[in-house]
Amino acid sequence: MDHALVIVDDTDAHRGLLAEAGQLAHDTGAKLTVVSWITPDQTEETAANLEVIEQVEGTSYSDPGPAATAKQFARQFAEDVFESVDDSIEFTADGIVTEDDERADEIIAAAERLECDHIFLVGRRRSPTGKALFGDVAQRILLNFDGTVTLKMK
Repeated sequence: MDHALVIVDDTDAHRGLLAEAGQLAHDTGAKLTVVSWITPDQTEETAANLEVIEQVEGTSYSDPGPAATAKQFARQFAEDVFESVDDSIEFTADGIVTEDDERADEIIAAAERLECDHIFLVGRRRSPTGKALFGDVAQRILLNFDGTVTLKMK
């Protein structure tokens, strides 16, 4: 492993996966990029929340933009996880803005852009019918990424 990409969300499964990936990258000298994703709908919600806070507090916040918001979440989440595991783990953070149905393609594109050879992600158990009807991000990444994929089930 030379460069690993870890997809995170704010759950215990993601915390465990990130801790394991971070330690592995640290021990092998690999680069580590922690990525969070956000949908356009979530960016609208964040902007609306900032507007309410500005009105209530009488302050002004600049909207950093959706990719920067996702990147900041990834950075903060990783710092929190690594603080309790090994604060010498080095990483970079990134954010992806994408619709839910394009998530797998965007994750693969980010891994290729960053020249990652390993993706770590959390999946959820679905029946074959559920996968057929709703798609499965983890399955699409497993089938389409030209590298190693480590999948932790919720």
